[in-house]
Amino acid sequence: MGLLERLRKEWFILGIVLVIAVARLEPAVGVKGGPLKPEITITYIAVSAIFFNSGLSLKTEELTSALMHVKLHLFVQIFTLVFFPTAIWLFLQLLSITPINEWLLKGLQTVGCMPPPVSSAVILTKAVGGNETGCHTRVSVLSWLIGETYSRLKF
Repeated sequence: MGLLERLRKEWFILGIVLVIAVARLEPAVGVKGGPLKPEITITYIAVSAIFFNSGLSLKTEELTSALMHVKLHLFVQIFTLVFFPTAIWLFLQLLSITPINEWLLKGLQTVGCMPPPVSSAVILTKAVGGNETGCHTRVSVLSWLIGETYSRLKF
């Protein structure tokens, strides 16, 4: 595989590295109230564009079929909401005997219990050639349904 071919294949990762490098060199561009206005462009425009673009490529039949993949959705929910937080908790138990700051450990515990951002899940699933329809179903429909049900029961 030639260099140009490899660059085309890994365009997304290269783009992330490039954006991080530019942000490191000129962080004022992306701050709140800065020229990019991330409080508007990221919150409303970018996330909407990601879902709109990804949604255009889905067929209704595939989406309906993806809703029926109960094992897939159950696995993803258990992995995201049970296995990963448990693994992070065990890792933090090991780190707690080291001289690492207590507040850093609390921050890691908090982040370890949070599911990945919806837009990242969609983009990364598409980038690696994963089940994009299943991902959309899980992050759009099922997360909303579970979140609504849980919040109603809790409060």
